[in-house]
Amino acid sequence: MSLETFLHNLHFDIDKASPVDSEVDWEDAPLPYKLYRGLPVFPLSLEVPLTLEEWKAPEQPDFWKISYFLWYVFGLTQFSETAFPSIDQAPELMQSFRRFAPSGGALYPNELYMYLKMEDLPVGVYHYDVAHHRLVLLREGNFDSYIAQALGNRCDMSACFGAVFVSTMFWKNFYKYNNFSYRLQGLDAGVLIGQLLEVAKRFGFASGVYFQFLDRAINHLLGLSEKEESAYAVIPLSVEPTIWFTNVSDTGGLVSAAELCRELTAIQCNHYVRSRRVKEYPMLTRMNEASMMESTEAFRQINAKENMSCEGQGIALPPAKRLSDDLASVCRKRYSPDMDFVLGKVSQPQLATLLQEATASFSYRNDLDGAQRKCEPRVSLYGCLYHVEGIADGAYRYDSTAHALQQVHRGDHRLQLQYGMSLDNVNLLQVPLCLHVAGDKDYSKTALGYRGYRIQQMEAGMLVQRLLLTASAIGMGGHPLLGFDANLCDDIYKMDPQGKTSLIQVPIGPYRHRPWLRGSLYN
Repeated sequence: MSLETFLHNLHFDIDKASPVDSEVDWEDAPLPYKLYRGLPVFPLSLEVPLTLEEWKAPEQPDFWKISYFLWYVFGLTQFSETAFPSIDQAPELMQSFRRFAPSGGALYPNELYMYLKMEDLPVGVYHYDVAHHRLVLLREGNFDSYIAQALGNRCDMSACFGAVFVSTMFWKNFYKYNNFSYRLQGLDAGVLIGQLLEVAKRFGFASGVYFQFLDRAINHLLGLSEKEESAYAVIPLSVEPTIWFTNVSDTGGLVSAAELCRELTAIQCNHYVRSRRVKEYPMLTRMNEASMMESTEAFRQINAKENMSCEGQGIALPPAKRLSDDLASVCRKRYSPDMDFVLGKVSQPQLATLLQEATASFSYRNDLDGAQRKCEPRVSLYGCLYHVEGIADGAYRYDSTAHALQQVHRGDHRLQLQYGMSLDNVNLLQVPLCLHVAGDKDYSKTALGYRGYRIQQMEAGMLVQRLLLTASAIGMGGHPLLGFDANLCDDIYKMDPQGKTSLIQVPIGPYRHRPWLRGSLYN
């Protein structure tokens, strides 16, 4: 199968993306977190603050702040046990560990690594051990120059106190979702990055996302086997303004991954995944290989596109104030309702707040946009609305610049959307807002090649996390779905002429609380 066909099937013909005879070996499932063995460990503080509002002034982080930061970004926050009824035997129990950032099937294929320069810890590269809330030292030393070169000398690493590396371990969700996991891995990485950027704001950390870097050089620094795991994003962190170059040519000199890798000796670290039989995933490794950047000469920027106008009636939404809710409380309240949605009327101010806050908070510094110019987001929001106060039922595009809805297709589309779902795990007839994150069908392939697909999925995931957090803040629930008919949704929104497609479906609305037992981890 060609890579082009593979990506097409992932999006428009899911059944063709994975073998039809694929079976899940639940007994041999991997752990949802990576465990290193035989390396120095530094336990982090578990006395995390119960509130997380914006800090008044940025200041250099210490051991305690990094402890809190990592826990709110990716730490274990909830233990879940679900009983599945059986007719002739005892109920089957399924246990899972949850975090504030959601993940497909709660499998969490991503891992976090950190490069830290702090007084409380040896300067070096660490892995965040989620299971034990601790840092594991992989390499000791100052790697400012190495990381800067891997980023094309576009960031002044000497002004940063560290950097976060988001990676993907292919097997962690391939064992369940087979080839479809490739799409999930990019989205999950984006959701994690979205959570990280929101938490960073509360700690006064300046941040930016580098999607383009020398993959083999970063993997070499982290000691990753590229057949098993690969870095997806690099996020420098600082508490002071840093130099952010937009072009490699601004600083002169091209760097190749091969020559940079020669500057460091290889490390091989022993880690545990639990699975005894790890199957091969050739399409994932082929896609990863095809997406790699071997030289900083390959780094590109994406030209901003003009804001598209849609035919149909425009509806100006009421002004919405930016939310200032305690992020810790919002994260704890976030809930994926499944079958617990309850149809209720949504007011215009609620809808306005949801759309404006999600898109406004999505704005972030990255290496794809040009410097000093306002760029249109590469992902945007569409929605099928029902029972919204003062707005006719129909399909709409949200214009974030004008803070207005452009009507695309009038009518109640809930039944169509329900028929388009591959699983009946959400009753869309009980959902007033069914939103879709959309992006270009060609995923900037001309400029970025197959890496553009991965970046597009990550940006979609970042926007999804903003939607989920905002929905939680206004008392609603959201449930991201990939089991939907993209062709059907694209027809509803008349996206074809614009070269757009629906990337992920997010039903949002009021819900009833599930009857369950819950216990707090706090004193």
